[in-house]
Amino acid sequence: MLIKELTGARCGQPFDHLGLMANPQGNGLVLRAWLPGALTVDVKELGSDKVVASLTCVDKLGLFEAQFPRHKKLFPYSLSVQYPDTSTTVIDPYQFRDTAYAGLAEMTQDAANLYRTLGAQLVTEVVNGVEVSGVRFAVFAPSASAVSLIGDFNFWDGRRHPMQRSLCGHWVLFVPGLTAGERYKYELKDPMGNRLPHKADPVGFYSEQYPSFASVVYDQSQFEWHDESWRVSQLNDKLEQPLTIYELHFASWKRHDDGASLSYREMAAELIPYVKEMGYTHIELMPISEHPFSGSWGYQPVGMFAPTSRFGSADDFKYFVDQCHLAGIGVILDWVPAHFPSDSHGLARFDGTPLYEYEDPRRGWHPDWNSYIYDFGRDHVRQFLVASALYWLDHFHIDGLRVDAVASMLYWDYSRKEGEWVPNIHGGNHNYEAISLLRWFNEEVYKHYPHAMTIAEESTAFAGVSRPTFTGGLGFGFKWNMGWMHDSLEYMKKDPLYRRYHHNELTFSMVYHYDENFILSLSHDEVVHGKHSLLYKMPGDEWQQAANLRAYMGYMYAHPGKKLNFMGTEFGQSNEWNHDAQLSWWLLQFDKHKGQHNLIRDLNHLYRSETALFETDYQRGGFSWLDHNDSERSTFVMLRRNKDASSQILIVSHFTPTPVAGYRLGVPETGTYQVVLNTDSQYYWGSDYDTGGLAFHSQDVPAHGQAQSIVLNLPPLATVFIKRIGD
Repeated sequence: MLIKELTGARCGQPFDHLGLMANPQGNGLVLRAWLPGALTVDVKELGSDKVVASLTCVDKLGLFEAQFPRHKKLFPYSLSVQYPDTSTTVIDPYQFRDTAYAGLAEMTQDAANLYRTLGAQLVTEVVNGVEVSGVRFAVFAPSASAVSLIGDFNFWDGRRHPMQRSLCGHWVLFVPGLTAGERYKYELKDPMGNRLPHKADPVGFYSEQYPSFASVVYDQSQFEWHDESWRVSQLNDKLEQPLTIYELHFASWKRHDDGASLSYREMAAELIPYVKEMGYTHIELMPISEHPFSGSWGYQPVGMFAPTSRFGSADDFKYFVDQCHLAGIGVILDWVPAHFPSDSHGLARFDGTPLYEYEDPRRGWHPDWNSYIYDFGRDHVRQFLVASALYWLDHFHIDGLRVDAVASMLYWDYSRKEGEWVPNIHGGNHNYEAISLLRWFNEEVYKHYPHAMTIAEESTAFAGVSRPTFTGGLGFGFKWNMGWMHDSLEYMKKDPLYRRYHHNELTFSMVYHYDENFILSLSHDEVVHGKHSLLYKMPGDEWQQAANLRAYMGYMYAHPGKKLNFMGTEFGQSNEWNHDAQLSWWLLQFDKHKGQHNLIRDLNHLYRSETALFETDYQRGGFSWLDHNDSERSTFVMLRRNKDASSQILIVSHFTPTPVAGYRLGVPETGTYQVVLNTDSQYYWGSDYDTGGLAFHSQDVPAHGQAQSIVLNLPPLATVFIKRIGD
């Protein structure tokens, strides 16, 4: 029976049969070794060449045995093995039965222990007082009937390293002598004993690309960080800080002449100086988690604990983050806990059962993305996901996690028709399990990493997304304002002649602005799948398109809320984003695109230098409409203030191509005012329409509800920022 299990890689309790143990059929000890293909096997004292016994082949398929009738105490040993074409000395992994489960018990107490315990851990074990270095492998597969470790070290032969099942469903094996760089996978048998496709490690820290998708043992302790001062500086209230985020896709921001993507280290050299010059405070990376298909942009991950090896090693990615921090730039990652792909080497039907996904396809299969949905109600899934989030913050010093597709998690009927979904226990459409998970996720992130932030991509009116969990909210720090994005772009697409009839599309966002901590996002989703680039969403001829975009970006930076722009927006990319090619950097040779580039840079720097534009984003006293009813001239007048009103900025956005001469603008104080940024400037490829002078002196003429006013000319299709500069 034992031989049949070993030869079929179906032995689930190898420690009961292999290694050195008390002899169940006599006195002393017995040593059994399973070494298919071996000719002879000698037993040596560990650490010396002294042969203490020779094993006898008790089965020609590879089972060897020796008895030690006079021994009562276990002793550490190695095996000297002779094969037909080679010889080797190995430390038998099956003598480590007492240390195999180290750390597993603590996992239920702290989610972070999952990535400190599962996967391939480089450890030093002690056997009978002798220290031995190697790798401890541990994987959760409670319904598997057997699990074997396979890799280059055993010829990918599932017979050679059967793993031991624990009482809690983990399979464990410590293999002495293995080091970082070893490739491996798991060979599992389902509950009926059928062999499953070879599986990558769910908690693998590094992996190869197609075709192997092999997991790789990785040493997390080698990289030396230099960003402590940055991390300390981030212990601040993000709500009162300037956040202007540059969203980018790593593979297509810039490429080599031969089309190859830049590596992590090359991006550090090229991207960081660029982002710093442009004035962004943070970059947001579309998913870096390992994913098998580049066309998914990373949103179909299989390696929730591994930065993709497409661009270099995990330490190379750490170097990239470290260099960002040294340059004063934060790093936000897109993180995908909503679903995972059906690739056979991944989590799908991992142990032959729906271990990670909901079993009922009405809950466990996403029709839009053809992917599995995590079962958010199962403890091991919840721990897996929260541990993944903490892992990125811990090992990679990430500053924030933007959680993708939150709406799809919150609702059972998301993108499903009647009859295609199962209601909750109260007959409603809310997924209580996902809601609970998201709350726990946010609590754990902010408890362990108070310098970090979490951001929800959530497109519905679900209440309290960015409100604390103790008030009933989900606990996110911020939420993307998808409503603002939709309404404002719909307004901008319209011919200026008809904008007067849609004036409220630009003002409605302030009706609900204080319900959440919003980030105004113009993300990658708005420039793909036939939606056109932002530039080509704009109406009119070439000049008007560019002017509309400039005025719109000025309005965005004036509006309360933090800012996010997708790469390419900063220079008016004309074509839709293509993940298989770099951005159209060549456009910067043309004045139109160079002008947009100059504008975004100046908007970022103005925004960061004026506390009125960010300090009170979520405080009602920080924003006022001075005029939001001038639909005939499609003009919007805003006043932004900092907390003590020591800094105030007036902004006028004018969305028609007809200039307005002699426009009277109400001002909050007497004094001299100056235009500090005008999107119509010739420096930005504007018309440079004369605004009426370099300085404007207030007059005792009421306007816009203010006792004082100034008179200026409004340029066509422009946003103008105005500030008091003196008495």
